[in-house]
Amino acid sequence: LDQAKFFLDARGYTGRKDAYSQAHKPVIEQDEAVGHAVRAVYMYSGMADVAAITGDSSYIKAIDRIWDNIVSKKMYITGGIGARHQGEAFGDNYELPNLSAYCETCAAIGSVYMNYRLFLLHGDAKYFDVLERTLYNGLISGVSLDGGSFFYPNPLASDGGYSRKPWFGCACCPSNISRFIPSLPGYVYAVKDRQVYVNLFLSNRAELKVNDKKVVLEQETSYPWKGDIRLKVLQGNQPFGMNVRIPGWVRGSVLPSDLYAYADHQQPAYRVMVNGQEVEGELHNGYLTIDRKWKKNDVVEIHFDMLPRLVKANEKVAADRGRVAVERGPVVYCAEWPDNDFNVHTLLMNRRPELRVVERPELLYGLNQIVTDAQALSYDKAGKLAVKDVKLTLIPYYAWAHRGEGDMEVWLPMEVNATSAQPQKGVKWKDNGFFNNK
Repeated sequence: LDQAKFFLDARGYTGRKDAYSQAHKPVIEQDEAVGHAVRAVYMYSGMADVAAITGDSSYIKAIDRIWDNIVSKKMYITGGIGARHQGEAFGDNYELPNLSAYCETCAAIGSVYMNYRLFLLHGDAKYFDVLERTLYNGLISGVSLDGGSFFYPNPLASDGGYSRKPWFGCACCPSNISRFIPSLPGYVYAVKDRQVYVNLFLSNRAELKVNDKKVVLEQETSYPWKGDIRLKVLQGNQPFGMNVRIPGWVRGSVLPSDLYAYADHQQPAYRVMVNGQEVEGELHNGYLTIDRKWKKNDVVEIHFDMLPRLVKANEKVAADRGRVAVERGPVVYCAEWPDNDFNVHTLLMNRRPELRVVERPELLYGLNQIVTDAQALSYDKAGKLAVKDVKLTLIPYYAWAHRGEGDMEVWLPMEVNATSAQPQKGVKWKDNGFFNNK
């Protein structure tokens, strides 16, 4: 702890004062995420640990300011961070290009580390809202579905040139995500004193220590495809508080900031029941608390309405003006070339699209597609603009680029000035065994 704090406190006071290394000023004076994105979130994770363990108010205020800057101005809808290829770095506020987005896999993992530590510091579900979004989108997109190949960057649009590779000259991402995935069980629950926190929803069996006594919980769920979770107390005849996270996405909040907002008028609901009786109460820091004397075989049933939703970005995000994204639950969707018989860059979304969910258990290890009617623009032989009715099919973003290189879009044009009848051309990223300042 003393060594970590020493290294942090030295920043801004040595001969090196570059923003690339987050050494441009003392850490307790920093209020914006800058420089190399991976190094940054690793450092911010260390700041959060020092803040939590020492209780140093200057550290707490600084890490809270930096987190707020990321979540309100520098985070992609996928949870990805790091806009620039040059320096693998954060961009300016609201600089979130899609075709040239970097969003390194290691940065997504570091963001999970940072948000988890801030949850441990503050006990607020908003950090797990960010963590969950990152986990289901911009993090697991970094590894192929068979676990054998990897992405370094994770862009939000592509015109080809992207495919996962089995290895890289600088191989931080394959080893990092291979290390991270087995650690996932540690993020599902948390315990403080007599309070149990249910943070992630996935089938599991867990043994926890509450009041120095063993509590055994079992979850059964098909989340994130379906919004029903069954949580059973297998052991734990004692009183304690069970705090169930009610995700921001079911409460009308894309992120805990104004960077993104839902662009439809739907109002999904949630319901929590204990042994068939509905539990009501005000949420505290994003949690519904069930405080009772638990008995063996008590069952908590949780339901979240999972509706396909349209999302718009803050107008200050120039790359997303006139566009919408589609998500369902915590999963962000994209349009990719194998599912559509038109160039997805020439798409124009309907103003009031009807989004239909289609279960595809045989496709890409099993997933849900979202289908809707749309239009595609092109030029006819006379050079006049032509509009064609098309069926648009979306897949979860994490599953893109498994069927060859080609076109992909997360942000879909809804305004005419945001689309084009000409396919776009942009950045093609190749691994040459060397990375900028890595």
